[in-house]
Amino acid sequence: MLENNRIEYKRELNDRFERSVVSFLNYAGGGEIVLGIDNSGEVTGISNPDTVQLKIVDRIKNNIKPQTLGLFDVVLEKIDDKDVIRVIVSAGRQRPYYIRKFGMTEQGCFIRVGSSSQHMSEQMIEDLLAKRQQITLQIMTSPRQNLTFKQLRIYYEEKSLKPTEQFIESLDLRQSSGEFNYAAYLLADQNGVSIKVAVYAGTDKVDLLETREYGNCCLITATQRLLDRLDSENRTFAKITSKKRLERERVNTVALREAVINAIVHNDYVKGFPLVEFFSDRVVVTSCGGLVEGLSEVDFFKCRSMPRNRELMCVFRDMELVEQIGSGLSRILKVYDRSVFEFTQSFTVVTFPFEEAFILLNEKINGAIKSVLDVIKEYPDVTIPQLVELTDRPKITIYRELKKHQANGQLHREGSRKKGRWVIDDIK
Repeated sequence: MLENNRIEYKRELNDRFERSVVSFLNYAGGGEIVLGIDNSGEVTGISNPDTVQLKIVDRIKNNIKPQTLGLFDVVLEKIDDKDVIRVIVSAGRQRPYYIRKFGMTEQGCFIRVGSSSQHMSEQMIEDLLAKRQQITLQIMTSPRQNLTFKQLRIYYEEKSLKPTEQFIESLDLRQSSGEFNYAAYLLADQNGVSIKVAVYAGTDKVDLLETREYGNCCLITATQRLLDRLDSENRTFAKITSKKRLERERVNTVALREAVINAIVHNDYVKGFPLVEFFSDRVVVTSCGGLVEGLSEVDFFKCRSMPRNRELMCVFRDMELVEQIGSGLSRILKVYDRSVFEFTQSFTVVTFPFEEAFILLNEKINGAIKSVLDVIKEYPDVTIPQLVELTDRPKITIYRELKKHQANGQLHREGSRKKGRWVIDDIK
């Protein structure tokens, strides 16, 4: 493939590298620089890829302003059995970006024009500066300043990424004044941020079965706990046929995981916090904030990224919760079509419908599987997890059936939730 407005080839790392990175940072939708391929598209390879990757990261971080943390990925690949390095650059929100030694001038600012990087005019620089987004996690001051980061340090140590004395500064968690910013607040051991999970009995929000919050701690910890909960809620369930047992997840695990992580990383924390809702026929993941200004739906569905919160993107990538920029969306679109996404000015909503053939509501259940009442009759002190296993139904279905039988006067609970027992009043 030849070079175009979103991809540039370089035979090797040269003195024009920063210019290319800046042009993509300033270009809507960003782009890619591939080292180890010449201008004609011939794969030449990189002979010392590990050293070159380190140089790339160092040059982008130190030679380009404003901060580029979280706006680029460096990926080593093989093409025709030769090593090439792909540098994926997202469009930044603090445009115009510029080469540090030249400053925010025509000599230091570049933009992508066709397959080349061109100097920006003074008017273009002024226009971008006027549109620059002012409210970011880096600019927002943390509501608390006595923050600690023990959990975050442990995560980095577990990944063999030893935190240094400049750990906090390297993650861009302080403002120029020295105060902690809002990204630091989100990643601190204690904060006031939580992600809610709500479970409903039906297809609307009338009958709430359960609500839980994951947070008030390091956002990485909250995310891990939430993902564990989703694995439990989205457990594999079965349908017995005359020939075999079919097992399915209610929704695709990988797609759900990616949607939730994206909701957390790209959430507009000025407006609120992410929300995950389980209904009887679908899972809905909602994040605050529509598409980032400058990113169109066309760009979005082509998996082009413009991170709303570059500081979070950097940390989540270090923790291997995200991979290449834009890769999470591509995983979702491999399983679901674009219709699962809804964008408004204030929210981004992803709705995953349950597998239609395997929705267990009040439909006829195969006689080989015991009903909830049958199990309770034999084991009055049975727990919810045990009911899930013995009836082969999802937890949400168990809650719904128990609630129905209690409302009909067929069942009531004696004693506490943990040590009590079920009593069947009348079996109809």
